[in-house]
Amino acid sequence: MSEQLVALFQNIGLAEQKAKETAKNKNLAPTLEKAIHSAGYDTNPAEKSTGALVYALASTITPTALPHLDYLAKAIRDSRLTTSDQVSAAIKFVQDKKEIDEAKFNEECGVGVVVTKEEVNAAVDAYTETVKDKLIKDRYKFFGLFFAGAKNLPSLKWANGGDIKEAVDAKMLAVLGPKDERDVVVKKKKEPKVEAKVEKKVETSATEVKVADMFFEGELSKLHVPGGNPQIKPELMVEHLKATEPNGFLHIGHAKAININFGLAKAHNGICNLRYDDTNPEAEEERYFTSILEIVKWLGFTPSEVTYSSTHFQRLYELAIELIKKDKAYVCHCTGEQIQMHRGGPERGPRTACEHRDRPIEESLELFEKMKNGGFEEGQAILRMKMDLENGNPQFWDLVAYRVLKTAHHRTGSEWIIYPTYDYTHCLVDSFENITHSLCTVEFMQSRASYYWLCDALEVYKPVQWEYGRLNVANTILSKRKIAELVNKKHVFDWDDPRLYTLPAIRRRGVPPQAINNFVHTLGVTKSDTVIEVSKLDAFIRDYLNETAPRLMGVFNPIKVTLENLPEGHVEMLTVQNKPRDPSMGEHSIPFTRQVWIDGSDFREQDDKDFFRLAPGKTVGLLNVPCPITCTKVIKDESGKVVELIARYEDAAGFKKPKTYIQWVAESPKHNSPVRLDEVRLFDRLFHHANPQDKKEVPGGYLSDVNADSLSIEKGALVEIGLWDIMDRWAKNSETKTDYEAMRFQLTRIGYFCVDKEADLGDFKEKPNASIKDTVKKIILNRTVSLQVNSSLKNQA
Repeated sequence: MSEQLVALFQNIGLAEQKAKETAKNKNLAPTLEKAIHSAGYDTNPAEKSTGALVYALASTITPTALPHLDYLAKAIRDSRLTTSDQVSAAIKFVQDKKEIDEAKFNEECGVGVVVTKEEVNAAVDAYTETVKDKLIKDRYKFFGLFFAGAKNLPSLKWANGGDIKEAVDAKMLAVLGPKDERDVVVKKKKEPKVEAKVEKKVETSATEVKVADMFFEGELSKLHVPGGNPQIKPELMVEHLKATEPNGFLHIGHAKAININFGLAKAHNGICNLRYDDTNPEAEEERYFTSILEIVKWLGFTPSEVTYSSTHFQRLYELAIELIKKDKAYVCHCTGEQIQMHRGGPERGPRTACEHRDRPIEESLELFEKMKNGGFEEGQAILRMKMDLENGNPQFWDLVAYRVLKTAHHRTGSEWIIYPTYDYTHCLVDSFENITHSLCTVEFMQSRASYYWLCDALEVYKPVQWEYGRLNVANTILSKRKIAELVNKKHVFDWDDPRLYTLPAIRRRGVPPQAINNFVHTLGVTKSDTVIEVSKLDAFIRDYLNETAPRLMGVFNPIKVTLENLPEGHVEMLTVQNKPRDPSMGEHSIPFTRQVWIDGSDFREQDDKDFFRLAPGKTVGLLNVPCPITCTKVIKDESGKVVELIARYEDAAGFKKPKTYIQWVAESPKHNSPVRLDEVRLFDRLFHHANPQDKKEVPGGYLSDVNADSLSIEKGALVEIGLWDIMDRWAKNSETKTDYEAMRFQLTRIGYFCVDKEADLGDFKEKPNASIKDTVKKIILNRTVSLQVNSSLKNQA
């Protein structure tokens, strides 16, 4: 990455960090550099809005339109193309053309066309009359289709999207009036009992997935409506309209993909399937399939249908034969090394065709049948698509369609010994399933052209592929191979270790799915990859838990305090709100007795003017208790360790309001107080630095950056009996009885926590009327997030 390139990209308005990221993008950087030079912005910086169009051009231009990059860049410079929609239309117009008819270009791309707000309002008014019955029936739920329909009006083709949305909003308000109870999404669930008040509040906001604005603006607003993508044969679209990835665990980046796919479908009243592209029998494991579906549902989405590419093996095989008959595929015997040599390059010379490419069709048909029947061993024969070796896009260099793998498949058994590749399968199964939009991340951008090529070659319905930027996280690793290495070398427990950012790990740490969805929606959708600091995600987690998690008191490193002036056996039941100043969260009762426990950090034997908690002769308040306490005596064991404090329970009338209140837990066996925890697991960043993969040159590579102190375990911690209430409510209301992480709460002044799956709650499932406190054998907590950002971590990141 050169400083000159970064400076060049800043000339079109990119921020320095964004410019650096773009300069590292081997696919985008050369195209953007050429576009900037063509537009003349290498010496004269562009206006930010114009620069954004140049960036949009470079990041979305197709391989077949690339020869006209210079022309399009100059059209932006000359203000002939002034909107992203015009740039998209221009790319579409020039692709596959040798020469450009400027008059037709201007007409097709809306050059010089200005649509006023008045014209927008008039068009929306007229359109409303055609859908008024549907609008009145569906009310505000009809917004997505209403907006999409208005945007696709021919008269508004070149109108400003914001003007259209403003007109649609105004028209809906005029016809329907303000939103009311008819527009509230109602959950089809039993009303919880009064005692489950806290859970009711959490669950109502928890499972509802809202349609975010991002699906109607920005990049996603450009996607076609069903029926809008051209086909090699028009009748393919007619038939389509009549009908209308897995060898590891999902990670945080997939949360963005899930939200985009299911969210876009919901925004337009469509459906979204979950498909397993299970074409490689060597990579598939049943636990991955199960986990993926569980995580999708956990995030709040329900697939319309769960499908498998393997269901279509026979049809895919038949189409491969048809491809051979069309002379668009051939059987090849080249090794992987030989294929790379034929691809050419600086060290291998020019690109060349292999000797098998022009073999007769009948011969390839016979050899392909021989592959299917076991006549070749693995690696001896493959079926390759005969594409375009002269094309600059590597995705046209005769991709492999089938290979021999003598491995049983988890769904089809030993029926097949040849298996289709992802490059061959994905677009065809999209076609079989009548997918309208195949959404993927930007590394598949070059695959778009080959995706279309294969659909057209076989003359099947062609969906649209559209790419968006990936979501990455600092201070972690998302690579499946590297996570597997972390697991195998015991740096983490497993794929769901809470220090990882796989979605099962995030779930186990107690992160609510709604916090993830809310966070993803704020990122928007662009072509650029996004790298987030963990602290930003943590802030969304805190915000959500602050509104939904009940508060409990707990103490680490407990110190016993005896209140000398209270009688033996003194018990006073206190009513405590689950969330201060929020009665809707409910309340619970806790005992206050002669003996209580406080946190070790809340006492110092040597007082200090900057220390406001308990010390000899000093008075502090106890949270939720009417009167303060004063320490009168310190008791130590033989080693000098403080083991007990003697204190006086004061008369509130004789004391000023204490400066500080500390948490505490009562000793009261008859109330099962305190709740004694077996372990509390506190998690820190797994890696020291933001990008562990930068450590390639260091011995050990990224593993050398592992933080040895990323996990600390507290034993002997105590929690008040409100925990029993939370656990009992969970046992009554949980449908699965395995989602321990749903038992979330805040330990006051410490952080947010959940119950870990390794806790042993006993046979509560077989005793529906019993309290968990009567069956529990082991309680383990995970800290989900601290109450505030750790400054040392912030500086480190």
